[in-house]
Amino acid sequence: MFKQNTEFDIIGMGEIMLRLSSPAKEKISQCEAFEKNIGGSELNVVSGAAVLGVRSAIITKIPQNKIGHYVRNKIRYGNVSDDYIVYDTSPEARLGVYYYESGAYPRKSAVIYDRSRSSMCTLDLNELPEDIYAKTKVFHISSITLAIDKDLQKNVLEIIKRFHNAGALISFDVNYRAALWTEEEAKSVIEKVLKYVDFLFVSEETSRRMMQKTGTLEEIMQSYADDYGCRLVATTRREVITPMRHNFNSKIFFDGKFYEEEPYNNIEVIDRIGSGDAYLAGVLYGLIKTGDVRSALEIGNAASAVKNTIAGDMLASSIDEITGVIKSHKTVGRQDEMVR
Repeated sequence: MFKQNTEFDIIGMGEIMLRLSSPAKEKISQCEAFEKNIGGSELNVVSGAAVLGVRSAIITKIPQNKIGHYVRNKIRYGNVSDDYIVYDTSPEARLGVYYYESGAYPRKSAVIYDRSRSSMCTLDLNELPEDIYAKTKVFHISSITLAIDKDLQKNVLEIIKRFHNAGALISFDVNYRAALWTEEEAKSVIEKVLKYVDFLFVSEETSRRMMQKTGTLEEIMQSYADDYGCRLVATTRREVITPMRHNFNSKIFFDGKFYEEEPYNNIEVIDRIGSGDAYLAGVLYGLIKTGDVRSALEIGNAASAVKNTIAGDMLASSIDEITGVIKSHKTVGRQDEMVR
């Protein structure tokens, strides 16, 4: 399925943002200080996959200043290559910011974005080396990167095409954000991308509302393979009991078959941001390392469940920890409380 002897297993492309979180579930309007971290959908995926054990890199553009250096160091700490970071030296250089407020029932969590005209929006094709397109098994991107800027969108469509033509498998997370574009705009652009996509990650709600799909969930998932040629289609399902208690499961369609397992119930949520990205990281890792779809689904589900229990945007669990979680999930009856 995958190209052999590539320098990287996964290269992702997307905006990296500074995350400022109010501490201890305080409201943003009342807190006096913020906790600092970084995140971004595609970085979360390639970082999570790298922590699990594949070779990953990120394409992004950040300011050439101390904030940019902080981002670069965090990327390196996450075992992700910074070879394809482009540094913005212009006077207008800026890193997008988002503020996160963690909820407590009945108050919902909240996110406030400040990302207009960030350095990532100015990334140009000529800033990437010509040989990058042949260096990876998988190229991963989300629709967020297509939505943040019209000029960037044109470049991203060409970059997807170039990776596809060079033999990389394309992983695409629909990840629709209403704050960035309308459903009509998103559908028009995403339909241009789908003909290149091998691994598609899309929610049932987005399929029905934005993509205007009808029928059962299984019929909808199979339609992406029939209509666009997607090899694998994955859909996650999250049931929110309270802001701190969730259930999670997923379903994958591949080669005419559906794959599913028992859900993870009553997950104790510390920080849900990035848990969907952790799922993608786990699935991609599983496909690359095992070639087995059921194993990939199990790793993805476990990675997502565990990420909910970890502060920050990115997965911080080894494959050994994830394997232990999978084993416990399958075990019926009494289990030890502690890993010893």
